[in-house]
Amino acid sequence: MAEAGADATGLVRRYRSARRDRSLAVLEGFHALKHALRFGAEIDAVATTDAEALELMADELAPDLRGRLRAIAREVSAEQLAALVRRVPRTGVVSVARRAPFASERVGRGPVVLLEDPRDLGNVGAVVRVAAAAGAAAVVTSGAIDPWDPAALRGSAGLHYALPVGRAETFDAGARPLLALDPDGDPLDPAALPADAVLAFGTERHGLGDALLARADARLRIPMRPGVSSLNLATSVAAVLFTWRLSGGGNAPDS
Repeated sequence: MAEAGADATGLVRRYRSARRDRSLAVLEGFHALKHALRFGAEIDAVATTDAEALELMADELAPDLRGRLRAIAREVSAEQLAALVRRVPRTGVVSVARRAPFASERVGRGPVVLLEDPRDLGNVGAVVRVAAAAGAAAVVTSGAIDPWDPAALRGSAGLHYALPVGRAETFDAGARPLLALDPDGDPLDPAALPADAVLAFGTERHGLGDALLARADARLRIPMRPGVSSLNLATSVAAVLFTWRLSGGGNAPDS
């Protein structure tokens, strides 16, 4: 049964406050909730327009979650769901979860992706999704945007929980080599990519800043057809990470 009266009002407040709370994450859609649950997220609330349909969706798309969603989902009307988010997901489910804490000591083996001052939240989310699939160790960002913004989580399909994601100022690279992706760099050599590298990517328009380029241990470029000036940020990250992975850096391609 749909939430009513004061309960519905309280639910709206809960979701709106989650957008301002840096300890919480708003997950829009079924796939974001699915991945969050698979990778150990602490779910605070789940709102759906149809709890039975949500369970059927889980049966079809995520049988490993069978039975878990019915116990945590709260059914609301379409109007109430629309009050929770700026854009209602097609799957009719919106969730709130605790953010996974980011700390340098949680970063394991594999390359770290560093995004310098990214501007597009959807691109940040797409980078997280690629990094999770390729087996990267972490994604860190600098600049003003929050990498856990709901738009970034939408772009990652909830895969922020599959690897550490956080702000660059909280990340200690330690002895990891810093490799800058730069159009004037040396051609990318898959065999020469260190498994523990920090791979730095700038914006499509401006690239990396002078200070980061000066600190880099090496500059690398992605070979491209003449006349093509740049790649989308997430595409660039995918090209480099899967070059590393398929060259053996990530063990077996489907591991």
